[in-house]
Amino acid sequence: MIPISDNLFISTRKKPIIIYWLIGINILLFVWELKLEISGELGLFINNWGLIPAQIHGAIANLLAGNSAAGIFLLSRSLSLLTAMFLHGSFSQILGNLLFLWVFGRNLENILGHGRFLAFYLMCGILTGIIQILADPNLTIPLIGANGAITSVLGAYIFKFPKVKIDTVMPLLIIFIPMQIPAIFYTIWWFVQQLFYGIGSLNIPGGVNPLNSINYWAQIAGFIMGMTTMRQLQKR
Repeated sequence: MIPISDNLFISTRKKPIIIYWLIGINILLFVWELKLEISGELGLFINNWGLIPAQIHGAIANLLAGNSAAGIFLLSRSLSLLTAMFLHGSFSQILGNLLFLWVFGRNLENILGHGRFLAFYLMCGILTGIIQILADPNLTIPLIGANGAITSVLGAYIFKFPKVKIDTVMPLLIIFIPMQIPAIFYTIWWFVQQLFYGIGSLNIPGGVNPLNSINYWAQIAGFIMGMTTMRQLQKR
């Protein structure tokens, strides 16, 4: 099932400038990853800019033990909480993430405004990364992708527009059947499609994004985070 758009009508619709930029940056970086894969440099690039929980946890432990030099390393590695959000390990992962961002993010940006939507997106992505570090501090495999930020967008959208239906296309062999599906359904579908994110994987030595329960719980936390943040913003 492929989400296309929603049937929500907003009279004062603005252009989703932030969505355009986020999609553009993600695509450009993925093209760069493809270039690095051909040259054999992709593994080093992902290890430098992907989120590796064991490195951050180790740096914190060394800093607390009195090693002041670990603070510089911790500062540099903490940047990966942000950069990892813009890297992807497969064609299916980036296509799924950007499609959900386009369908569910546009109206959120419209009601929140450009600045607040960008802050919301980055904050949720970073906090989800922190949750993953706390959940598995010894993980040495890089975590990449905007999954945490996207589940937060989905959670915020479901909270704000629980009854909206999503225009959807269901591929059936060579026939594409259009239909409308409640937005809440895509909460379940998001987690199901995670199983298919290995399709079209890039050749990254050591792999990325291990499929385990910790990743799912971190993304569920992102979903709840999105709903909670939207609830607080709505109160204000």
